[in-house]
Amino acid sequence: MPGKNQIKDRYGLPMSTGSVLAAECYVDGTDLLLSMVFGSEERYRKAIEADEGFALAHGALAYRLMYEGKMKEAKASAIRARSLASGTSRRERRHVEAIALMIEGPGPRALTYIREHLAEYPRDVLLLTAAQDLLFYGCSGGGSASFPQDMMALLKGVESSYGEDWAFLGLYAFAHHESGLLDDALRLAQRSLDLRPDNAHGSHSVAHVFFERSQNDEGNDFLDNWIQGYDRRSPYYGHLIWHLALFQLAQGHYRQVLHLYEEGIRPFVAVKDPSSLADGASLMWRWQLYSGAAPPTALQELGDLASSVSHGPGSAYRDVHAALAFCCTGDGDGLDRMIQRLRNQGSTGDALAAEVMVPLLQGLDAFVRGAYEQALEFMEPLFGAAHLGQLVRIGGSHAQREVLEDTLIVAYLRTQRFDKAERLLRTRLKRRSSPRDLFWLAQAHEGSDRTEEARRSLAGVNLAWRDADPESPEMAALAGLGQKLR
Repeated sequence: MPGKNQIKDRYGLPMSTGSVLAAECYVDGTDLLLSMVFGSEERYRKAIEADEGFALAHGALAYRLMYEGKMKEAKASAIRARSLASGTSRRERRHVEAIALMIEGPGPRALTYIREHLAEYPRDVLLLTAAQDLLFYGCSGGGSASFPQDMMALLKGVESSYGEDWAFLGLYAFAHHESGLLDDALRLAQRSLDLRPDNAHGSHSVAHVFFERSQNDEGNDFLDNWIQGYDRRSPYYGHLIWHLALFQLAQGHYRQVLHLYEEGIRPFVAVKDPSSLADGASLMWRWQLYSGAAPPTALQELGDLASSVSHGPGSAYRDVHAALAFCCTGDGDGLDRMIQRLRNQGSTGDALAAEVMVPLLQGLDAFVRGAYEQALEFMEPLFGAAHLGQLVRIGGSHAQREVLEDTLIVAYLRTQRFDKAERLLRTRLKRRSSPRDLFWLAQAHEGSDRTEEARRSLAGVNLAWRDADPESPEMAALAGLGQKLR
């Protein structure tokens, strides 16, 4: 039997286990985790069965459980990993400590520790993923107004240590499209998929590139084909269904959006953990914004899920989507409770809560009540000249944060601030075509008595939405505007 520290992982890093089986299960589990394919938890548990003293396996299990929102179990696994790590190498001790710090919080301490660790051990890929998670979910203290750039800098700093590694390429692709480098993002994501076709990080980034380019047919065709072989129990299944729903919603296919929501996103059928909240809440809020009507489905499940996860401090990313769930269900009391909690957090030094989250949630609350002027007073200062301004601090992808910008545009239209709506819409349209943005632009032009410009915009919408669901409220509004402009 090989001695401890003689067995290495796929990245050449020694592992303190004497069990070949435990090492193999750990490596397999980590590859499944990095590719977001179902089965990593089972493999980590098998590694522990083969060697109960294997600290890295306990640490990786803790990380996986945290990702699922099973915080009590994650903390127990992290404590066990710490207790076993004392007799291992410096790298393994620091690896386990980093995961424990990430689970315990606060985010800034864990992120600083992981950055220092990666400077010494750049090929510790699980911690590279953990650092990206911390940045993505807005967990770095007051939130970073430049988190896509921070994420890019982190990955660029270790790029030479990875080369043609499919897992690294998948992470790197995400940083590129969030930084607006779409051609490079697509190239990196496709190379990642070439090397490991079942890698959901790769397919996810391809979907993001198609979203940013408004290539909805192409994105739908790619993702619909890829997801056929993806286990629906996998961590990204619901989120990739969400991306499919966005492609369909952009084309006005409301029936298909509802089908995707019912089959793969709604809490009744999806994994009920904090990470599943974002997909359902943001999709259903988009539906209501775009159509002006509530979707014909049960939404209380979303409100119940939001209530179950948002009662205490957590990531800004989680709280924003819990707020959107309360908006969808008309739960003003739920929003009030969150606003009060965030006010309390702000009064004790949480800058992100005080500067961004409280005014954002107050704006959403006002919007739901139909107080659109008040909604703008709260929300408008958060949208700066930079890409989505202060809202970058909450984390998430541009695709996820764009729903907040959509809310601002609708508030502009409903308060007849047509000039402001037009400026924002033209900025978006320079980046990519969008029939919905053209429809909103036509509404702004019609409200400003610019009939000919409104007609030109509407012609583009009618061409793009020629196969949209004719019975949807949004298509009825489109037809009504067309009648006005005759």
